[in-house]
Amino acid sequence: MKKFIFALISLLGILAITPAFAEEEASPVFELRIYTTHPGKMPDLLNRFRNHTTKLFERHGMENIGYWLPMEQKDSNKLYYILKHKSRSAAAESWKAFGSDPEWVKVRTESEAPGAIVAGVESVFMTSVDFSAIK
Repeated sequence: MKKFIFALISLLGILAITPAFAEEEASPVFELRIYTTHPGKMPDLLNRFRNHTTKLFERHGMENIGYWLPMEQKDSNKLYYILKHKSRSAAAESWKAFGSDPEWVKVRTESEAPGAIVAGVESVFMTSVDFSAIK
């Protein structure tokens, strides 16, 4: 009888958690990305985003929210941008599809022929709070 009660309590616990997980998985997420370029390569990165990357992001289900350059000289080799994804798993699927997109592979290869553009990438996934203007 104790095993039955334990199994029942465990099942109820799993059922209680499942809707919360499903709701979280279906919620939009935002991804802050920070690209650091090699010296002198920021114009190349901006051209690649302007002419190709943003369109490819949209093709693969990523919504371009905004792109920013820092005003401080010490960070002049950084590009900050935010993408919106339907969910965290959708983000993973989108990045996988983007990375293997033949057009992206061609653009990256051609743009980096004179040398690598990106020295590093940081990524932070975020959710909006109830008072955020963007949800």
